[in-house]
Amino acid sequence: MAQKILVIDDDTDICLLLRRFLSKNGFDVAIAHNGVTGLATLDDFRPDLVLTDFKLGDMDGVTILAQIKERFPYVPVLIITGYSDIKVAINVMKQGAYDYITKPLFPDEILLTIKKALSQPTHHIVPAAASVEEETNSPSSSRKKSSGPAPAYILGNGPESQQLYKQVDLVAPTNYSVLVYGESGSGKEAVALEIHRRSKRANGPFVAMDCGAISRDLAASELFGHEKGSFTGALTQKIGHFEMANGGTLFLDEIGNLPYDVQVSLLRVVQERKVRRIGGNRELEVDVRIIVASNERLIEAARRGKFREDLYYRFNEFSIDVPPLRDRKQDLMAFAQFFLDKTNEELGKNVRGFSAEVIQAFEEYPWPGNLREMRNVIKRSTLLSEGSMIEARTLPFELLNYSRLLFLEPSTPAVASIPPPPVEAPIYAPPQPVVAVPVAAKAVFNKTDLKAAALEAEYEMILNVLKQVNFNKSKAAAALGIDRKTLYNKMKSLNLNS
Repeated sequence: MAQKILVIDDDTDICLLLRRFLSKNGFDVAIAHNGVTGLATLDDFRPDLVLTDFKLGDMDGVTILAQIKERFPYVPVLIITGYSDIKVAINVMKQGAYDYITKPLFPDEILLTIKKALSQPTHHIVPAAASVEEETNSPSSSRKKSSGPAPAYILGNGPESQQLYKQVDLVAPTNYSVLVYGESGSGKEAVALEIHRRSKRANGPFVAMDCGAISRDLAASELFGHEKGSFTGALTQKIGHFEMANGGTLFLDEIGNLPYDVQVSLLRVVQERKVRRIGGNRELEVDVRIIVASNERLIEAARRGKFREDLYYRFNEFSIDVPPLRDRKQDLMAFAQFFLDKTNEELGKNVRGFSAEVIQAFEEYPWPGNLREMRNVIKRSTLLSEGSMIEARTLPFELLNYSRLLFLEPSTPAVASIPPPPVEAPIYAPPQPVVAVPVAAKAVFNKTDLKAAALEAEYEMILNVLKQVNFNKSKAAAALGIDRKTLYNKMKSLNLNS
């Protein structure tokens, strides 16, 4: 039997389009053009999911959402809104909506969100919570909340993704500390946020701290806070991350980078659930769930003396491994489409999808930077795209030519094997007349070493592009898909100066 979806929208065209689209995808669809009719249809139709506009002619989204949840508390509700205001998102999510979709509507995004909502067990759907007034007047309303905008991450439908999903589903309702392992850019913070969103602390703050981005001297102050005058530069009182996360979840990313002496203080706070600001004489009780993340195994770091073993055991009540993107090929294009839809929304563009050549390049590329790299590639390509599809010419050169770079014969000149990037706006200007190349002594590479062969290919490729753009480094960096600083560093390491 087909799953039932009720669409409520006062725009007749949107209703008809959604009914046609969803019916083609195997759903049984009923439509209503106002809130009263929608609620009446709800009792007779008994849908598996409701898709409703936030602003109807006779009532707003909060009102209709509350009445839907009162009658059918376990039916997921998706809100369509034309407003990007964060308060709208916070409001509907706190009132129990599963997610929200912003206009303009994109079929793939709608279908993906609907399938995700329908695939979840009914206990994921949270009943109505605190009011909007409580949220907007709360002193912690500026913190990162689980009930804020939809996460910039999706779990996917492949076997690896489903295993990850099951682990998140299992541990979220508990109060366990969680260790999240994964490569850089694989979405560890998004997994932590998803655990928080599904936990009993979902209405509390979600506070994230990147331990690798904070200097050794400031780490303790960031975690525990400090009193005014407690050290040089402490001009005002500072509230630490533990206090900010009170009643919610504290996420400590790259925990292995935390200084060893701060780990000692952290162990005490974790054990006693009390924190004392630097320079303070009063202990404050904190109720915080801790989720930590690392790109290396903490037990191995502990054995090397880099991480306290007792602290590791405190955190390791449950562990989750986030698979790298290269192991999630089945979900590759779903992630790509997700990032494309988000970028379209940010840039106000309407790029619909990817050319066949781009899809092939994506599938062949190993994505060493994982989801973060994919997001940045798609943001760049969307910005450069002038049509309705992302074309190969907008991709970074090393991504498009990865397979040829990887298998380049050491004895084969890179310029002969790899054609230069197309001379086409807006990548870079047409090639200028070839000029003398004031290059330092060419780096010497070991011809039998694969890594050295790759370096030689990189050397030749950078030099070739520099010649094409008459040694304009800004244009060369854009053509290579890197920033100027990275280009300068590569030129320096390859002894390629001009």
